[in-house]
Amino acid sequence: MHNFFNFYRHGFIRVAAAVPEVRVADPAYNAAETVRLARQAAAEHAILAVFPGLHLSAGSNEDLFHQQALLEATAAAITEIMQKTAGLDPVFILGAPFVVDSFLFNCALILQHGQLLGIVPQTYLPTGRARQFRPAAATSRTSVDFCGRRNIPFGTDLLFTAKNIPHFVFAVELGEDMFVPVPPSASAALAGATVLINPAASPAAAGSAGCRRTLIAAHAARCLAAYLYVSAGCGESTTDFTWDGHALVAESGELLAETERFRPHSELLYTEIDLERLVQERLRCHTFAENARLQAAAGHFRQVEFTVTTPEAQLLLSRPCPRFPYIPADPEKRQKHFRDTYKMQIQGLTQRLRAAGRKKIVLGVSGGLDSAQALVIAAKAMDQLELPREHVRAYTMPGFATSDKTRKNAWKLIKALGVYGEEIDIRSASRQLLADIGHPAGRGEAVYDVTFENVQAGQRTATLFRLANLHGGLVLGTGDMSELALGWTTYGVGDHMSHYNVNAGIPKTLLQQLLRWEAEAGVAGEAASQVLLDILATDISPELVPGRSDSDEPAQLTEEIIGPYELHDFFLYYSSLFGFRPSKVAYLAYNAWHDKSSGSRHGLPEEKQRQYTLAQIKHWLQVFLRRFYAVSQFKRSASPDGPMIGPGSLSPRSGWRAPSDASAAPWLDEAECIPDSQ
Repeated sequence: MHNFFNFYRHGFIRVAAAVPEVRVADPAYNAAETVRLARQAAAEHAILAVFPGLHLSAGSNEDLFHQQALLEATAAAITEIMQKTAGLDPVFILGAPFVVDSFLFNCALILQHGQLLGIVPQTYLPTGRARQFRPAAATSRTSVDFCGRRNIPFGTDLLFTAKNIPHFVFAVELGEDMFVPVPPSASAALAGATVLINPAASPAAAGSAGCRRTLIAAHAARCLAAYLYVSAGCGESTTDFTWDGHALVAESGELLAETERFRPHSELLYTEIDLERLVQERLRCHTFAENARLQAAAGHFRQVEFTVTTPEAQLLLSRPCPRFPYIPADPEKRQKHFRDTYKMQIQGLTQRLRAAGRKKIVLGVSGGLDSAQALVIAAKAMDQLELPREHVRAYTMPGFATSDKTRKNAWKLIKALGVYGEEIDIRSASRQLLADIGHPAGRGEAVYDVTFENVQAGQRTATLFRLANLHGGLVLGTGDMSELALGWTTYGVGDHMSHYNVNAGIPKTLLQQLLRWEAEAGVAGEAASQVLLDILATDISPELVPGRSDSDEPAQLTEEIIGPYELHDFFLYYSSLFGFRPSKVAYLAYNAWHDKSSGSRHGLPEEKQRQYTLAQIKHWLQVFLRRFYAVSQFKRSASPDGPMIGPGSLSPRSGWRAPSDASAAPWLDEAECIPDSQ
């Protein structure tokens, strides 16, 4: 791949929101500041820069907008900017009053290479602006002449399409247009615009910024688009209003970046927009496509094409690239996410027990993460059903490699939660089965292959199902979504199977932090909290292969065998939810994981913070691709029921659906173009 380390090669574009310091009724000064910021945006590798509404004249001129001197000076300023930015490649969107015939419009001027690509007037005028300007509907003109160029596209029906950058299509609305029930940008998005732009000149008001964030993020989510909003800032007249210079960029419901409001000088805000993500989301959203079909007759859009040269430099993302995409980075949102997840698991289990007519739960408890979470949820389900916690029958089932530490933690948690506990040693039954099938381990030989491991896993599950028969209970599964994605589970009569699995929709990284939240919040009691923290500090291991007889340390460490769960969860998120090619997933992973000192810590302690080289990312990505696409789908196709918790369920009924016999060749071949180092 040509220049792997350049985000333009992975479907991103860099945009800039420019908030210039202006002088009221001084277009010459404002033009000079515009040119300065335009050059700066180009130097920072942005290919689109948006300025506030009416910034060339300033937006607070009131009746001065009707003065010929100001309008002529503004036209001269536009001409000067066209001349001085002719050598710059980005597209610039300027705000200015613009006269068409005998009407004055609040317009956005789209400029590139010193030429006007088009002019968009405001559709909906607030009361204060209606005194000076006319709405777009006041004219039927579809083109205008300016500065020696004839037939410049004019109107609200313009889509600006980059000929050489796939999916880069933008549309413009102005100010109040965004805040009506059906904004013009909604129709533009349905017509194909992926980037929606709003040069505004709105005064500040206490509380308005929060409302603006909410509305714009929600609009971007509904439109499956990016939205750039840039409002007037310092230098505007404070005769009756103040101006906060609020600029923000949202993408499909997520706020990517915003300026600090009320800055006393000019400011440029940069971020990147993931065009491929937007298109992938639209591709998967049938309601968006259906809405577009039904609204197609509502209006026709004209295409204005342009070409923009993208930089060849090495460019990493400036936008946030969360290491743990299944977990909110914001602490307050994270706590709410944990609480919701916890309650969803409890509700899923209680409803299944009611529907099945069962009052008892049977599960195996290993002293590891997954069974600990399942046990906590089982106990809480009994509380909600107003049944004794002793109706949860928890079994420890030590095998050939069970460590003393995990066994003790299993019993501590059972006692702390007050559920019924019993130990069934599976070693004798496993030896007998190994002997019956003629396995060397049945004769006492140290042959620890997959059969040796799966005999133990199968023995545990078979025992649990028979115990459920005996006690009229429901076998509760414990495996998580990450294990299901990797196929790290014993199929059929093994940990793959249960009557219901409360963890099936939770990736390992979320489950780890969910347990930590439960421990710190004390939702299961103080004694259980201490055990949960000890379990979190224990290395993840299947404990199926014996280690040294003089050591309690496991001979197997899961993440040394199949790779770090934090990487696999990252790969899973971007592969299953967005369908990104492996090289893009690797680029995102490198941005997120190459430097542990940058980005959000997601509440993790310092000792849990890790970083990875590109070579490590590539290696484990190839492992993921092979296991996810070619090896493990047959296990997911036969998954037991379990609640969907967050985005990207792997349930064959409500989430990921794929053939069990597909090849991974296209993904593995594409991954070969990932370099081994920077």
